[in-house]
Amino acid sequence: MKSPKSERARKALRSSILSRRYSSALIPALAVLSTVLALACAAPSSAPPATTFVIDIAEGVTPAESLDGRLILALAENDAREPRFQTGFGLNSAAIFGVDLDGHPAGEPIVIDGAAEGYPAASTGELPPGDYYAQAVLHLYETFNLSTGHTVKLPMDRGEGQQWNRAPGNLYSVPAKLSVSPGGSHTLTLDQVIPPIEPPEDTELVKHVRIQSELLTEFWGRPMELGAHVLLPHGWADHPEARFPLAIFHGHFPSDFGGIRTTPPDPDLEPDYSARFDISGYNRIQQQEAWDFYQTWTSDDFPRMLIVEIQHPTPYYDDSYAVNSASQGPWGDAIMRELIPAIEEQFRGIGEGWARFTYGGSTGGWEAMAAQVFYPDEINGAFIACPDPIDFRAYMTVNLYEDENAYYYPSRLKQALRPAHRDDLGHVDASLLDLARMEGVKGSLGRSGDQLDIWQATYSPQGEDGYPKPIWDRETGVIDKEVAEYWRENYDLTYILQRDWETLGPKLQGKLHIYCGDMDNYYLNNAVYLAEEFLESTTAPYYDGEVDYGDRAEHCWNGDQENPNHISRLRYNTMYVPKILERIKAAAPAGADLTSWRY
Repeated sequence: MKSPKSERARKALRSSILSRRYSSALIPALAVLSTVLALACAAPSSAPPATTFVIDIAEGVTPAESLDGRLILALAENDAREPRFQTGFGLNSAAIFGVDLDGHPAGEPIVIDGAAEGYPAASTGELPPGDYYAQAVLHLYETFNLSTGHTVKLPMDRGEGQQWNRAPGNLYSVPAKLSVSPGGSHTLTLDQVIPPIEPPEDTELVKHVRIQSELLTEFWGRPMELGAHVLLPHGWADHPEARFPLAIFHGHFPSDFGGIRTTPPDPDLEPDYSARFDISGYNRIQQQEAWDFYQTWTSDDFPRMLIVEIQHPTPYYDDSYAVNSASQGPWGDAIMRELIPAIEEQFRGIGEGWARFTYGGSTGGWEAMAAQVFYPDEINGAFIACPDPIDFRAYMTVNLYEDENAYYYPSRLKQALRPAHRDDLGHVDASLLDLARMEGVKGSLGRSGDQLDIWQATYSPQGEDGYPKPIWDRETGVIDKEVAEYWRENYDLTYILQRDWETLGPKLQGKLHIYCGDMDNYYLNNAVYLAEEFLESTTAPYYDGEVDYGDRAEHCWNGDQENPNHISRLRYNTMYVPKILERIKAAAPAGADLTSWRY
């Protein structure tokens, strides 16, 4: 139950967003911006000389004669972790600089100087003098000959979930402490190789599946695989007659269905502190929640079902967003038409739409909703937590259809940056310009492996060069309206629901359950307000689902009003079960198997 105060605040904020969603008053801020930039370029330069970094490649470290990839140099102000693990968009991010390698001879050094892109410092000349811990990483690319006729160079996932700083085979240097000053020169050597990652092993409860996808192999022009971690119901092996409902847990790349604890928490475990959650004893809470899950999962009265976590990293990100797209290929069909049936056949799933469900948070929340919308007959309920923007009129803090610029609010007299990340009190530590600059350093042509680039890779049409068409100009922030229109017609979930409700509505009635904190750190609640407005207006039929908000809850609140601060992802696998059972009861056809899996 929400307090009257929080309910009034939520409605006031939602009304504010709705009242301006169709505003057509566009102020010519870009003209002012152009003038300012022109004056800045005309002014005499007093910038200090850039620092130069020479990156050598050790002899024998790679068998390749030439190299394709992105060289990333990280400079951290402390050695708490290796510099490659201290990069981000926040206030304490390490400085990073990046350059492309395209057929670079393996024996020649690579130079990073004032011409290299940088973040937060725009160039090496803007680095404050002082001591830094420096490390270079070469994120290697492969060549793909796509079925569209294009040739692109991208990083292939190698078991790490598309992470440039952890990808096996990437070259890196040992961290070195450097004293940086204007005009100085430093040398680092790529003499280390990130080792392979051992695949997870099966246990009694968790099995691992990999298949080669015919659909994806054809698109990418090389063998492409899908993987999954399958959590078996308690007693699966003892009940060969049982067939089970299936739940798809969408989200970022899972290394394993980890965290399940089959023994009680260690009473002697020293408590630690989590800065992310601002909680003391974080490790103890994790152990308790993992043990609680195991006890619930194996209890006599818990419904038996299969739960699947999918591994579907693409050359653009740690997962595909579970839909078909122009630049990434038919991932949605590969998951729903190849992987899921294979899992249901191997592990005795019921294999019908009324017995399939999906859920997840953030990226997984968007994927859960998209899967339900694009495959309405094949899924019987989606539980959608803190989803990525489900309405592009609130693409974080941008209306892609009416705003002209993604970085700045319209104003004739000042430049006001659009925020991208806040805390629960509204304090902002990063703008959309920050996110875009950071990603541009990590990879050109949308190859950063980060958030803005995967949205673009998923939603955009393919450009003439084979890479996704940019939604906005990376330098200026000017939005491409033709690309935005393509996004709307194909991936704006609220717009698609509204456009197709006559045919979609009867198939989605009772299936959409959306949850979001009203202080989501990435402003994702703004799009949820817009989706809720449409859903509540539906008739013939009324959507008959649920939209709920966590009062002052941040990313990623998932609808748990009683325990909003739980840590373990495992709770997703139990908290929606009562509603899943209601959906099964409401939708199962006559004669459906409702008993063999209730042992």
